Amino acid sequence: MLVSRGPHRAALTVAACATLLLAGCGGSDDDGPVDQTAPAQVRLYGTDGNMQNSFAEEFGDQSGLLKGMKGTTPLTPLSDDFKARLRSIDPKLSDFLYAGETYDAVAISAIAAQLAGSTEPAKIAEQIVGVTNGGERCDTIATCLELARDGVDLAYRGISLTRGGFTDAGEPSTASYGTLHFGSDSQLDDGKTEFLGAGDETTASGKEPPAPVKETPSVIRESGAPLKLGGLLSKTGDLALAYPPMAAGGALALKEINDAGGVFGEDVVWIDGDDGTSPTVAKATVDTHITEGVHVIIGAGASGISRAVLPDVVKAGLVLFSPSNTDAGLSTVEDSGLYFRTAPSDVLQGRALADMILRDGARKIALVARKDSYGEGLQGNVRAELERAGHGSDQVKLYSYPASEDPNAPPPDFTEGAQEIKQFGADAVLVIGFGESAKVIQALAAAGLNLNR
Repeated sequence: MLVSRGPHRAALTVAACATLLLAGCGGSDDDGPVDQTAPAQVRLYGTDGNMQNSFAEEFGDQSGLLKGMKGTTPLTPLSDDFKARLRSIDPKLSDFLYAGETYDAVAISAIAAQLAGSTEPAKIAEQIVGVTNGGERCDTIATCLELARDGVDLAYRGISLTRGGFTDAGEPSTASYGTLHFGSDSQLDDGKTEFLGAGDETTASGKEPPAPVKETPSVIRESGAPLKLGGLLSKTGDLALAYPPMAAGGALALKEINDAGGVFGEDVVWIDGDDGTSPTVAKATVDTHITEGVHVIIGAGASGISRAVLPDVVKAGLVLFSPSNTDAGLSTVEDSGLYFRTAPSDVLQGRALADMILRDGARKIALVARKDSYGEGLQGNVRAELERAGHGSDQVKLYSYPASEDPNAPPPDFTEGAQEIKQFGADAVLVIGFGESAKVIQALAAAGLNLNR
């Protein structure tokens, strides 16, 4: 279920007190005459941060604004069996975004520890890329753990990781994207979902990891078991709408690991924690995990939060393994070899989004993003793809809005930005954000733009 965020949930009306930060907005002499009338129809697009059924809860009685909204998200076709297993963890689950990625992050962490013969984070990190490349292929947690105990080199293929393994940077070399559509009931119409493969298997790492360590009584004694995983997902804050499927994916993997005998003969321990979609909250959680002796932290939920806590995690010598970070810049971040992710880079999602918008024949495109590394990073990737297709600065305008670090802060006001978009004459608007991006859409409607009708 969606977690309440105080004033963020309560303020559903659009006030006129704060400004939207604008970049390259229409209305200057260089832009030529300003179109003062809204087009007959404005197509609305979203991304992985808001293309979820739970997004409708952010709108109150205005959820009808989502009708016809389209978007993309990293999404692997999930089997009915996997969905049923997830619902055995959370019967109320209505979304599956990043459930597979979270499941795989937990599974890979456990298998890497077993192969390393140790719970020492640095040794686990040395095995993580190798777990997904080379060796004997295995596609269930139980089978992979059995091979790892025997000291067999293996290649894990799970839920989201189905084709290529990890690159040298510790992220997927290939990915699957879904194109999603909100129907008339403000819920995603699964019948319209299409899947598109992306990436290149040849970019998977070819480096040899340290030799697997076969489990023996002495290895078990010296392993440092039990393996401790710490949660750093968005239980609260702007990304809380994505928490239920991720929590279910992680809990399912943990259950299946322990049902299969655990790691070094002991159950893997999960120590829960919240990133709050806030650097302050996330840093406090990391401090707690360090005190509790956690070896691998699963998270953070948002790319910007991972950037904020990574120096602390690296200083402590722990592994940070995110199932949902997509900021392309994280591929080259200084991490001392301790940061990994099962989510694909937004370089790939940028191409998928641009292709969707262009296929719909957009003439003038507004790209609105939350002002953080995720929002502005994906915004830049989409703009670059549109520019390559021939859409120049007179056809594409960038807008951003502040992303508050305080989960109790009132939501930002998008009134002025919506008016700028109307004056620009956009016939397509891409909104890159989390739960708070509902306020952008409400402001667009209040400004008189005819969305998706």
